[in-house]
Amino acid sequence: MFVDEAKIWVKAGDGGHGCVSFRREKFVAKGGPDGGDGGKGGDVYFLASQEIDTLVDFAGKHHWRAKNGMPGEGSNKAGAGGEDLVIKVPVGTIVYDTDIDMMIKDMDTPGMEVRIVRGGRGGRGNKSFASSTNQAPRMATDGKVGQERNLRLELKLIADVGLVGLPNAGKSTLVSRSSHARPKVANYPFTTLEPVLGIVELPGFRRFVMADIPGLIEGAHDGAGLGHDFLKHIERTRILLHLLDIQPDDNSDPVGNYHKIKNELAMHSKTLAEKPEIIAVNKTDLDPDGEYTQDIIDRLGVDGVMGVSAVTGEGLDELNEKLWRVVKGKEE
Repeated sequence: MFVDEAKIWVKAGDGGHGCVSFRREKFVAKGGPDGGDGGKGGDVYFLASQEIDTLVDFAGKHHWRAKNGMPGEGSNKAGAGGEDLVIKVPVGTIVYDTDIDMMIKDMDTPGMEVRIVRGGRGGRGNKSFASSTNQAPRMATDGKVGQERNLRLELKLIADVGLVGLPNAGKSTLVSRSSHARPKVANYPFTTLEPVLGIVELPGFRRFVMADIPGLIEGAHDGAGLGHDFLKHIERTRILLHLLDIQPDDNSDPVGNYHKIKNELAMHSKTLAEKPEIIAVNKTDLDPDGEYTQDIIDRLGVDGVMGVSAVTGEGLDELNEKLWRVVKGKEE
């Protein structure tokens, strides 16, 4: 199950209390104070991990606590510190503090570790209060309470290329033909219900990551269809691959469909609207002489439009090579 949002509560460990104790040994009538300090509470860290790709672990567990510090003991024994809690999150997770409505950190780098809340300091034992004027202190302090926070986690997948287009345009077929990803492929709209990442491998040990999201429809920026919920996942991509269906099931105009999707991207995010894109006209196997494909390309009036067939594989090698060059900055 793909989960890209979660709300959780995290609590660092409390510090252990200081100890009031006095040395008691045979032949030592009045031993001095020997109460130890309490241990520090455990911190809570977030670790950006490539081992997980969804926030599903947080769907059924909303409370996360680090261990408390142990209290001090006699014989000047300090309490053990509480164990830190390290919570793994997918790379691309953005952490927000909901109480103050502020972004804490964008976990966009594998291996990034961030302390979210700090554990409480341990209390002082009576040994630490001994002085020349107070040689037998009978006081100790309690450990400090660990910090706590209400958090909202939002996952934005990190990919090089983001696939956009109407439902049933052939996006999932293209991803499955270009990579080892195996999204569900069928001849009906909204076959793709959640984002799919595929690694496209090219000769010479070259590769890039392609993200397929559910198809967009007109009104997506207002919540229509499924794609609106996943548009955030292509905001991080370096380039968009806009796939056009040469023969839509509803007999709509592919050029008009292109402008509809462009408008939806602009309404959702200025960043998406200004992102570089490559346009590919799909299902050219349905146009053997290429006349209709060329007509669409001419009417689009955009340079670099490519014709491909995700089913037969025609033009995919050239498309993927072009995508790689743009991703790596070798071509505008």
